Amino acid sequence: MNFLPAEYSECGGKLSNTAFTVSSNFLVYIIMVFLCNGTHLMLKPYSQPRISSDMVVGLIIGRLPLVRELFDGFNDTFGSIIDFGMMCYMFALGIEMDSYAALKRPTKEKKVAYGGLVFTFILTILICPYFSYIDNRKLVEFSICFAIAVSGTASPVLTRLITHLKIGKSDIGKLVIAAGMHSDFMCSMLLSIGYIITPLPVFCKNNIEMYDKIKAGAAIVGQTVFLAIVSPFFVNWVNNENPEGRPIKGSHLVLSIAFMVLSCSFSIVHGYSPLFSAFLTGVCMPGEGRLSKWVITKINYVLNNIYFPIFFLWMGCSLDLKEYDIKLPDTWSRLFVLTAVAIVGKIVGTVISGAMLGFDWPESIAIGLLLTTKGHLHIYLAIKAMNCGASYSSNFGMIIAIFSTVVHGPKVVASIIKRARKRAPTQCMALQLLDPASELRILLCLHGTQNVPTSINFMEISRGSSDPGILVYVTDMIELTDDIAATLDKDEGVRTTTVKDKEVMDMRDQVTNAFQTYVAENSDGITLKRTMAISTISNMPQDICFLAEDLMIALIILPFHRIQRPQGTLDGGNQGFRYVNRKVLRSASCSVGILVDRGFGSIDQITTSHVTFNVAVIFIGGSDDREALTFATRVAQHPKVKLTIIRFLVDTNAESSRLARYKDILAEQEKEKETKLDDEYFAQFYEKHVLGGHITYTEKHLANAAETFSVLRSFEGQYSLVIVGREGGLNSILTRGMNDWQQCPELGPIGDVLSGPEFSLTVSVLIIQQHKLKGDLDGLDEDFSIM
Repeated sequence: MNFLPAEYSECGGKLSNTAFTVSSNFLVYIIMVFLCNGTHLMLKPYSQPRISSDMVVGLIIGRLPLVRELFDGFNDTFGSIIDFGMMCYMFALGIEMDSYAALKRPTKEKKVAYGGLVFTFILTILICPYFSYIDNRKLVEFSICFAIAVSGTASPVLTRLITHLKIGKSDIGKLVIAAGMHSDFMCSMLLSIGYIITPLPVFCKNNIEMYDKIKAGAAIVGQTVFLAIVSPFFVNWVNNENPEGRPIKGSHLVLSIAFMVLSCSFSIVHGYSPLFSAFLTGVCMPGEGRLSKWVITKINYVLNNIYFPIFFLWMGCSLDLKEYDIKLPDTWSRLFVLTAVAIVGKIVGTVISGAMLGFDWPESIAIGLLLTTKGHLHIYLAIKAMNCGASYSSNFGMIIAIFSTVVHGPKVVASIIKRARKRAPTQCMALQLLDPASELRILLCLHGTQNVPTSINFMEISRGSSDPGILVYVTDMIELTDDIAATLDKDEGVRTTTVKDKEVMDMRDQVTNAFQTYVAENSDGITLKRTMAISTISNMPQDICFLAEDLMIALIILPFHRIQRPQGTLDGGNQGFRYVNRKVLRSASCSVGILVDRGFGSIDQITTSHVTFNVAVIFIGGSDDREALTFATRVAQHPKVKLTIIRFLVDTNAESSRLARYKDILAEQEKEKETKLDDEYFAQFYEKHVLGGHITYTEKHLANAAETFSVLRSFEGQYSLVIVGREGGLNSILTRGMNDWQQCPELGPIGDVLSGPEFSLTVSVLIIQQHKLKGDLDGLDEDFSIM
């Protein structure tokens, strides 16, 4: 018996229906998430990108009658969620774009990107009108927008694919990623401008007054100009107020989010697209800095874990295979022609650009195939076009064409790796092999504030010329203890860790302030960034190697595990940090240096010093000595450094050396190839640098290790820093026997002698090891060269 009035019963029924609808939609969403993740794991052995599995799941789940019924009843809310998610996607995409890319001089990446873009655009414009993709009344406007969309590249999908397949550090991988970014940026900008001229309601058969177009255009121009001027100051202010390692202040986060939302909203209220307004807002914001990285990390986390399953469910529900008329020839012709235009246009355009740049045609074809990759924005635009006049078969054909541009990516990358293995089975990430015109990237590690003066002086002598200069990542090596672990905060994103331990925060602030003060006074040619390696001693070597790999570092500098006492001798040292140094030497994907400070840090800052700084380089032979010599060329460019190259040669006239050479004749034959490389490299170095008068050169003809030891003893008072190769002269007559009293084998024979606790009080030593390890691609480094 119901004692409630009729209106209450009706209200209760509505609430019950609403609760059922919401719970049903949530259950479908959970199922969608599980299926997307499960399908992705199933396709993982085939290296398929996640978008492939998500599209398949979306098309299957979207066909279920129950899901379609829920979708029809929840359509408006569904659409709002999709539109908001795409706004976030476009905003993050805009931040990652280089806003000045179009204004810079043409690079090979831009030439490749624009070659494929222009040719695909022209081909689409010529062919599109003959296949009735849309109502003929909007033929011109649609053809232009359609051609721009077909010509574009989904750079987030492409970048993720290239990185996942481990070719992101190769020359072709870098070129494809950069070309994809240029193509995506240009197409998105053209679509953003085109929306002012032809807004979406025009396609939807609604007329818009010219006044409304002018108002929307003026609003977006005003918004863009305002953001281009104001956002750098605002973002830099937030970054300066929230240094790395500290949690971002809540008030600054609220203010930043409010600033971004209001920036996107100004043009929207005047009739402009929310999607492209968010993109232009992101483009105008600086991509560097803590705030921008925080925004990108948060948005990408939400998109990948929450939004994309909803997005592909919406895609599947928006399409109905029953309406796809497979019996009509026009249906298949639209599908195949669209796919062919997207692929052929990119390939022909990149082959032409590649021929002009001197690329081999297989590489050009591979680049073109990868640049055809389409993604989430193209799916979104295709479904929106269906609601504004595009035929259903055309719309479904667009989705299938988008899918076909993604699935072939792993096969293309596999062919690239196959060709690379044939041409370059191994490749070293060594200073000797780097382009002198490229920026030197250094990971400068510190144990604490005690290493700051030494590190600043090292950075000063390593800067070289201002063009290209150096990029230095100053990295704090912090041992993770139970007390510090209790203060860790990882709320800022999946890759960000904030330490709230007061002692650690104060230490990092002191280090940051010291380096920022130095760079502010000596900014020419130096770019400074801060990082942190916080982990247990056993995991720290791996963290440092991963950090160097992610940042594409060419040289890691580690502090010696022993510290100089006030009286000049070295202490017993931290054995944990010694373990770290030895493991990094074995595992790093680049060259590694260990810096032994014996007065190097006590010298007044070299830039303000009035005395000449004497540096010596010892060259006996081997790849590490060649690496040390290569690094020394940068040191020699400093105006206050006097560099001396000391080459140790075997005195063939000495009886002891003749006897040793006779006993080791077989070993000498094995070293003949290495000796030839030494002579060739040193001859080039001598002709280029020594004959020019910039570097002093001297030879020492020695008979055995005893004479080598005597020469090294004479360095006391002559040099402030000695640079040596770790394995320089390892098997030479001149170092034989030194291993018998080695205390730190990780420093090599010469480095160990120079760093001995009773050897010297004033000579600092830099021991360098050239990278020799193979990569993870079955004998092929990730930074291989193929072009």
